[in-house]
Parts: sequence; structure tokens; C-alpha cells
Amino acid sequence: MSKAHPPELKKYMDKRVMVKLNGGRVVEGTLRGFDPFMNLVVDEGTEVRKGTDRVRIGICVIRGSSIIMLESLDRIS
Repeated sequence: MSKAHPPELKKYMDKRVMVKLNGGRVVEGTLRGFDPFMNLVVDEGTEVRKGTDRVRIGICVIRGSSIIMLESLDRIS
């Protein structure tokens, strides 16, 4: 059995990110934390729906197994 290695997400901390989830959902917000399983804590979260609809969801935990893609909306230095 192998141990989970922490994802290299330190450079994304406290940056605005867009997370695409299975089922076609998209969440944007500020990355506040993560763990070795890529579970994310996103603050000031907004679910982006079809068209220009946006639903504020505040702080949320996103399970790593549901993440398809993570993209930074801020410049990474």
C-alpha cells in the first residue's frame, strides 16, 4: 500500500482558483488549504453555472476525488 504524496499546491495558496468538478460543476474562489488527497478548502466560493449565473457558496471543502481540473486565476510567481 502506497502513501499519498501531498500535491504541489503551495504556490496556489491564497490565490484565486477555478476548480472543474465531475458532473460539469465549476467553482471559483480562494484556495485556503489542501491535504495529501487533494481535498481543497476554498474560501469566498462561487459556483459558476450556465451562462452568466453565479451562486455564492462561501467557504467550502471540495473532495479531491471529484476534481477534474484546477486552474489559477491569479498570476503565480
